[in-house]
Amino acid sequence: MNAPVDYLLHLADNALILGQRNAEWCGHGPILEEDIALSNNSLDLIGQARMLYQHAAAQIGKGATEDTLAYFRDVPDFRNYTLCELPHMPLMAATSAGDRDFAMTIVRNFLYSSLMVLVWDQLQNSKDAQLAAIAAKSLKEARYHLRHSRDWLVRLGDGTEVSHAKVQAALDQLLPYTQEFWSTSPQESAALANGTGIDMAALQADWNQIVDEALQEATLQRPAAGGFVPTGKQGIHSEHLGFVLAEMQSLARQHPGATW
Repeated sequence: MNAPVDYLLHLADNALILGQRNAEWCGHGPILEEDIALSNNSLDLIGQARMLYQHAAAQIGKGATEDTLAYFRDVPDFRNYTLCELPHMPLMAATSAGDRDFAMTIVRNFLYSSLMVLVWDQLQNSKDAQLAAIAAKSLKEARYHLRHSRDWLVRLGDGTEVSHAKVQAALDQLLPYTQEFWSTSPQESAALANGTGIDMAALQADWNQIVDEALQEATLQRPAAGGFVPTGKQGIHSEHLGFVLAEMQSLARQHPGATW
């Protein structure tokens, strides 16, 4: 049994877009070790995306490949969480320029990897055998991503007055975007119905526990829940995704069909 194509694309798009964002730190990390760590994080995520796109492309047929799915779809076709597409800086207009904020990167990676260790663990039991195998491999990587981001979250939160203020501000801005994790989408409902997906709402309590324990250790305050629930996984995105895709897809679109 195969998972619905849109469900595979949702999982793949999350990994690809966050991998692309984290790759922006390549050559710009605050210290050499983190430059390499975030580059490796990106490689893991893009590797996950490739496996999922290959699986989806096999179902789509009609000449679809991992590259056509990554490079020749437009903003409304992507199903990633809005959280994954946001810039590494305090939120501002997409055309604005600013310095990357390491705290924003760490908080986002922590919130996302805290979810994905739970998602991949459950998807190991998917009725889609290939998705289950992808989940088993991806779980190992997600565990490392969580450990890395959690360590930095605690170091920054329980560090200096400046580092604490930066990571608290990042948490205040980014945590509301995680409400999208628990909203339903057609692709998730279809995958749950045929046994290839999981019930995301059932993961919320465990995710809250992971997050709350880390925030307590980091001496950070969890902001109140509420506000707008993002709709990225339904194809309605922030203004930032278009700029990510424009940079990521430009070479492939300039030379379609080229062999490298």
